[in-house]
Amino acid sequence: MGEHESFLQASGLLLNGILPNETSHVTRALDAERWSKVEGRDDEQIACIQPNQQSEECWNAVSNYVQTLIKKCFSCEVAMLSLHLVFTFGSVPLKTYLPVADIDLVVCSKTEDMKDTWASVVLKVLENEKRHIKNAKFRVKEVKYIDAKVRVIKCLVENIVVDISFNQIGWPFISQNHLFKRSIILIKAWCYYERRILGACFGLISTYTLEILVLYIFHVFNNSFAGSFEVLYRFLEVFSNFDWKNFCVSLWGPVPINSLPDTIAELPQKNGGKLLFDNAFLETFSIAYAVSLSANFYMIHSAFAFGAKKLANLLDCPKENLIAEVDRFFLNTWEYIEVAIDPMHLSLKFTARQPMPFMLTQEMLILCR
Repeated sequence: MGEHESFLQASGLLLNGILPNETSHVTRALDAERWSKVEGRDDEQIACIQPNQQSEECWNAVSNYVQTLIKKCFSCEVAMLSLHLVFTFGSVPLKTYLPVADIDLVVCSKTEDMKDTWASVVLKVLENEKRHIKNAKFRVKEVKYIDAKVRVIKCLVENIVVDISFNQIGWPFISQNHLFKRSIILIKAWCYYERRILGACFGLISTYTLEILVLYIFHVFNNSFAGSFEVLYRFLEVFSNFDWKNFCVSLWGPVPINSLPDTIAELPQKNGGKLLFDNAFLETFSIAYAVSLSANFYMIHSAFAFGAKKLANLLDCPKENLIAEVDRFFLNTWEYIEVAIDPMHLSLKFTARQPMPFMLTQEMLILCR
């Protein structure tokens, strides 16, 4: 690993993958009294953005409605196979969704033939609901089919995004009010509302990736946290000081990048048969259509560093200003807490003020140096 220190020790912790001379920030001891106030305020915030009875009724009503439509499409298969055909997965059943979350549904079957027919059947019934909106139980709009590696049907039902896929596997059960789940909600809120770095469709952090990173923090600190706000603090400190140039993250610990296999593709034919397109064309095509990670990586890393610097100020500010600093750190989130769900009409009412788009401001660049 060259000049990189493979093990760094501070406060009784041995950490892999951290940049040299940065472990003191990552393992900094926290003042118990000060942090208790912070966690108290954090509890109030999570109580506002986490799933509640009203949001559960709203999401469940929409989910059950779409599931019923799909099951009617495949009533014969359900009777024949004696199984439930449609399940929810992702953040909704895990109870870690934000007020702007979508609903993920998966069509499950032991019949392999369905993987080629399910999409057209489901599209047909959703389009029918869309056309007969006056008689439909809920308003269905913007029905789209995405023919990708994982084929997905997307639609809006009462302004809630619903994604439908086939035979995808969701999360296992985690008990209610678990610190891990609360931490996911808080960190998702910060990434989405404050820094706009959450969203796989934009080449940003996916929900799955974020959950892996949060779980990694639990492994690093042996699940010993005062609360979810400390998890956020450790999350930002670790990943803003992580040696991304030389390591990548896995659930088992940092993996040296130079240990990853350098995969070389073999030609389809042993005798070196000619490809349809020459190498120059394929290289140009690959560069033109590949997803560029460099710009988004620096944006995400800068956001982590900016957040870590801001949170570090909480450790030094006067105690009478502590709650105000916490609220300032989650300014956009508190504005979004004004989101109201009307259970009678199942419509989302957003405040006029929208979260600020992510920008690399001069203040951020100075703090991230």
